[in-house]
Amino acid sequence: MQPSEIRASVRAFALDMPGAYEEFPWGESAIKVDKKAFVFLGADDARPACHVKLTDPDVHAHALSLPGAQRMGYGLGQYGWVYLPFDATHTSVGLACEWVEESYRTIAPRSLVREWERHDDAASAGGRDTFDNGYGKGRGR
Repeated sequence: MQPSEIRASVRAFALDMPGAYEEFPWGESAIKVDKKAFVFLGADDARPACHVKLTDPDVHAHALSLPGAQRMGYGLGQYGWVYLPFDATHTSVGLACEWVEESYRTIAPRSLVREWERHDDAASAGGRDTFDNGYGKGRGR
């Protein structure tokens, strides 16, 4: 899958989450919930990538182990924000979506996270595919 296709899939996944909406501060895509960004996707013409907040130490370390990944600038890296370039060789849509979900769970209000869990459980019961996210099985789109 090409990096631009990975970006489009991640964007669609993020916008499917309860309360999620897109804004374009600085001309770049930011997916927000409750007025707070949980994923930055950059500009359409930029190198496809995302920025997510990963607070679980193992998930954070795994993300940073990917080629080109780095702590986000402007002091945000110290709070768990990570820059992840989309690469056809090293980036799976499933893993990128798992990281977007982790970021959403960190940022979103508890009520919306519970709503997402009910939605996610219903989708799983409906036979949605699973994928190996590197930490056991996860849910795909």
